[in-house]
Amino acid sequence: MSKNTGIAIVGGGPSGLLLARMLYLKGVPFTVFERDESPLHRPQGGMLDLHPETGQYAMKRAGLFAEFQKFARYEDQGMRLYDKHGTLVYGNDASEGDRPEIDRSQLRDLLVQSIPQDAIRWGHRLSQAVQLEDGATELRFENGAVEQFDFVVGADGAWSKVRPLVSDIRPGHMGLTMYELSIDDADTRHPEVAALVGRGTAVAKGDGRSIFAQRNANAHIRVYAALPRQEEAFLVETKASLLAHFADWDNKLLQLLHAGEDDVRPWPIYALPVGHSWENRAGVTLIGDAAHLMPPAGEGANLALRDAADLADALTGNGDQASAVRAYEAAMFVRAKVSAGQAMEAFAAGSAEDSLEVVRKRVSGEL
Repeated sequence: MSKNTGIAIVGGGPSGLLLARMLYLKGVPFTVFERDESPLHRPQGGMLDLHPETGQYAMKRAGLFAEFQKFARYEDQGMRLYDKHGTLVYGNDASEGDRPEIDRSQLRDLLVQSIPQDAIRWGHRLSQAVQLEDGATELRFENGAVEQFDFVVGADGAWSKVRPLVSDIRPGHMGLTMYELSIDDADTRHPEVAALVGRGTAVAKGDGRSIFAQRNANAHIRVYAALPRQEEAFLVETKASLLAHFADWDNKLLQLLHAGEDDVRPWPIYALPVGHSWENRAGVTLIGDAAHLMPPAGEGANLALRDAADLADALTGNGDQASAVRAYEAAMFVRAKVSAGQAMEAFAAGSAEDSLEVVRKRVSGEL
């Protein structure tokens, strides 16, 4: 089997696609392998707030900041925090910050449209990556396709099939699962829910449980009920069972669950150890969650985009590529360790008995 020219990017999420965009701008051949059958194969999740030094930096480097601005919602940067009785303990509906929101689906579509469409192989779920004696990596896909590349980037998320080439560490379950419900056209169909959430994110906490609600584009609201769960117990919840878990909460907050569609999607929370790293291996590296999966704290996707921008520089510079990739990894390890440590601290604070007060101090800037 002959080796392909160019770079293989396994994973067509934001980081993989941004890397592809920057390689395209430099004229470096690449192929993106994505497990989804098409861009609309499955929901992409909620919204992201892009930070100036990471996500926005990457969009600027990729020449896509102006396009991003067409979707960026500076007006949806608000934060509201409630107790289980529906009392507002913190509220900031200001929109003057510089972390605008964008829906994940909008970001992905923007990135997909920024590269040649024949460079993306949809419906390619990787089953195994094997490094051969000559240094090439063979990619074996569930659809029977087999490809070989001299350089492979694992941008394939939490359960990366590329990661085992450089690390035998697997993500650990964090003892929490979030259950997602969707509310369409909230401003018109559920104005009381829309008013409760406001412009941005609303969080309610009490007794080790939480309800999060995010305003997405087009008056769509995503609701997440967060419950302590062991790994094997995350699968079975319905809207009715979720309401039972929060039966002693104020009815105003329970509207968030009542208004949701019947379909409930579980999101078990996993993370890699803080400071996860590996010895450099020629011809392969990782970006995003494949490299540094952490609890949700607003940093994961931003770091992934910055990873992609920095790796693109390493792969397209004029110097020695192998040395540049090692330098990329070293810098990424340091940056990810700091953010993962902060995410773990926030996660622990959000799970503590006094989590409401701790979270209030964090979002208000007192901590």
